[in-house]
Amino acid sequence: MEPKNVTSFAIGVANIGATAIAEIQFADYIFPSFDQIINEAAKYRYRSGGLFDCGSLTFRVPCGAVGHGALYHSQSPEAYFAHTPGLRVVVPRGPIKAKGLLLACIRDRNPCIVFEPKTLYRAAVEEVPMEYYTSELGKADILRHGKDVTLVGWGTQVHVLLEVAEQAKMNLNIDCEVIDLVSILPWDTNAIFTSAKKTGRVIIAHEAPLTQGFGSELASQIQEKCFLHLEAPVKRVTGWDTPFPHVFEPFYLPDKHRCLSAIKEIVMY
Repeated sequence: MEPKNVTSFAIGVANIGATAIAEIQFADYIFPSFDQIINEAAKYRYRSGGLFDCGSLTFRVPCGAVGHGALYHSQSPEAYFAHTPGLRVVVPRGPIKAKGLLLACIRDRNPCIVFEPKTLYRAAVEEVPMEYYTSELGKADILRHGKDVTLVGWGTQVHVLLEVAEQAKMNLNIDCEVIDLVSILPWDTNAIFTSAKKTGRVIIAHEAPLTQGFGSELASQIQEKCFLHLEAPVKRVTGWDTPFPHVFEPFYLPDKHRCLSAIKEIVMY
């Protein structure tokens, strides 16, 4: 279905009090709906003085690399939406977190976007509890504790960072803390700042391009709030500032080799 039609219908039914869960086939296809999400859904409560809102409006949006998606089926556009007050933006790392975030978004009284890394549909296998539960929005998860370097990612990249942290410990005796940011908007400043002050070194990794990727916001805030605790500038390992390639996808992604190289560089700074 045409994304603009899906979006406008979902906004309408949410506005009259119904629970709306809209699915956009690929994150790359959400851009025709951009105006409606940004200028309508996100601003209904503000512009009506609290008389109307789009609470219980949730968008499920498959995103990210999948191995053969190329430029129209591989993008990670979370940073576009993170610039918009009134929205919630989250990215699960696996099935358990996906269920908790989806249920939390459905219950939340703000329009929410759940970016689902589509390569994890096949790669991530977990025993998902049958009972009802939610994951707190705006809360990061510390998946591995460490004292030397903080590694921050979300979605698929979290699994890359966990593997890299294990390699760094085994081969370099570098103890990395791995944080799944989970929530892009709002994001967990307390968890990130606390870890940055503890380790003094931070690496942020995401699939989206370097320039104006959400890692830019994290790096800026960390430099501003934790400057006197840092042993090195914040590093980013990201996709390149090019359209997402097809045959060259392995060279585009921030893989374990690039992330491990960044760990070596930041420790030797």
